[in-house]
Amino acid sequence: MSLPYSAVLTEDQWLPRQAAYQERVRPYADGFLSRRSTGRKHPVEDFLFTYYSQKPGQLLRWHPGAGVVLAGQAAAERTDWKFYRQLDAAELHEAGLDAGTVAVAVDLPAFSSARGPALEFTQMLLSRTAGRKAALGCFGMHEWAMAYKSEVNGIRHEYLGLRLGAEGTDQLVEQSRIRCTHFDAFRFYAPQAVGLNELRPTRENQRDLEQPGCLHANMDLYKWAYKLVPVLPGELVMDCFELAWRIREMDMRASPYDLQDWGYDPIPVETPAGRAEYAAAQRAFSEESQQLRARILDLLAPLQEQLCTQNQPDGSSAPDRMPTT
Repeated sequence: MSLPYSAVLTEDQWLPRQAAYQERVRPYADGFLSRRSTGRKHPVEDFLFTYYSQKPGQLLRWHPGAGVVLAGQAAAERTDWKFYRQLDAAELHEAGLDAGTVAVAVDLPAFSSARGPALEFTQMLLSRTAGRKAALGCFGMHEWAMAYKSEVNGIRHEYLGLRLGAEGTDQLVEQSRIRCTHFDAFRFYAPQAVGLNELRPTRENQRDLEQPGCLHANMDLYKWAYKLVPVLPGELVMDCFELAWRIREMDMRASPYDLQDWGYDPIPVETPAGRAEYAAAQRAFSEESQQLRARILDLLAPLQEQLCTQNQPDGSSAPDRMPTT
């Protein structure tokens, strides 16, 4: 093992933790799977399983995180899981376990070899984002810019109506200051709205623009967390997932779409009261996201020196590049 064991868990310790985690995931996963089996769509609740690449079955797998040993026969199935390995006799002795005990832990060298660039990029991006002041004046205009000139372009959610209609949506976009910092929101803008954004987010300048007031940057904490599975514990991944779930609900309530038939009252950002409501929720999400960034960075910090040594034999730092995987 590359890091000291932080804990050695017996079956009666880790199996209840695994079960509790899966019970936490199932309400989200089961709803999506049920809708998918019948061809139904949900504009809010499907998003985290369709926009992001992690599927329900992957999310249901609980991971204890790096440095934690899982002992007992029930751990044997993990020997076939990616980035896990079984402890050898010397490691069992070091962990205080009897010879012949089935025990597994995250294979950190294998993970670092395969996912090193992703780990480095995530640490760099989250550190930079955490160090910036939250910008809270966007009022969700990114979603409106995506629906701009819908009579020409159509709309992304073809089964939803526009709350203010096409003309009212276009007027609000034209009357608003739009300063989106997030590339993965900006890239879905209607073509005619691109020039209305004060910034030009790109994949290359993502590290220089992302800030903790951005709803999409805060939803993306879930993406960065699951890309580092199994190094990060499942409970932290689910904390990020549930934050993203609540942000998605708020993002769509403030969007141009009429979701009242789906049970969502609008946040009318075309009014002063609606903008005040949006900014207050955005501020709360920003504070919560900063706590999650700190937790992720705290867990990644012990891995960084090892990773840099492995990838840079001369001891220099690797470039802060976007991972290709």
